Amino acid sequence: MKRLTGYTVLFALFLVFGAASAGQAADKKLELAYVEWSCATASIHVVEAVLEDKLGYDVEVTSVSAAAMWQAVATGDVDGITTAWLPVTHGHYLDKVGDKVVDLGPNCEGAAIGLVVPAYVTIDSIEELNAHAAKFDNEIIGIDPGAGIMSKTEKAVEEYGLDLKLMEGTGAMMTAILADRIKNNEWAVVTGWTPHWKFARWDLKYLEDPKNVYGGEEKIHTFVRKGLKKDHPEAYRFLDNFHWNLQEIGQVMGWNAEGADPADSAKRWIKENPDRVKEWLSN
Repeated sequence: MKRLTGYTVLFALFLVFGAASAGQAADKKLELAYVEWSCATASIHVVEAVLEDKLGYDVEVTSVSAAAMWQAVATGDVDGITTAWLPVTHGHYLDKVGDKVVDLGPNCEGAAIGLVVPAYVTIDSIEELNAHAAKFDNEIIGIDPGAGIMSKTEKAVEEYGLDLKLMEGTGAMMTAILADRIKNNEWAVVTGWTPHWKFARWDLKYLEDPKNVYGGEEKIHTFVRKGLKKDHPEAYRFLDNFHWNLQEIGQVMGWNAEGADPADSAKRWIKENPDRVKEWLSN
């Protein structure tokens, strides 16, 4: 038998452990999906920052429509999502894929959806909209058509027999139009949700919903693909622990609204809140 020299052994060990290290690095990749809402942008980038900076993962985040987000986690094309609004907003998506995804529970409570107006608007209920439709330019300013709040607003238009047209757009377009109307002290009604930075910037109110189309309090859940716990137990444990309150997510959303890069805001927040991050990473 040929005797191995010290250099040969070292080289062999280098090949073995180098290959193992490379395999481990390749394995520590995750893909997450989100919808470009202000709350979703805040949470997904904070999660990304923790996974990368604290757990050593290589994370790719992709913005998609709400329907595509749910489909992607159900098929396993992405590993998780952090902005599943339940039980109302995304309830119809969950009904379709509930047996194909894993619910890690709420990561934020106290959320809500509905129709929102500036506080100076002198009506308080959705039932009063038709009587003042002209003041609202006969329109409800909406967001992207795939959003759960849009389907609920379509139902509200039907349930309340509203003469206002629901306008499609984006979250950014909605807030830009709202800002312009408020600047000119004009009336506006928009599809709104909490948490959102607009409530900190302007004095706004939800219109009462006596028919309860929009439901009560919403909770924002984290969902992951089946098999993630086995494949990435460390990441799974963190995602399962991930939880914050409206004030915390609102702070990140506020920085983003002021023009900060969402990735920079996320890194800033985890740096300034080490105790919260420690909770998320605990066993």
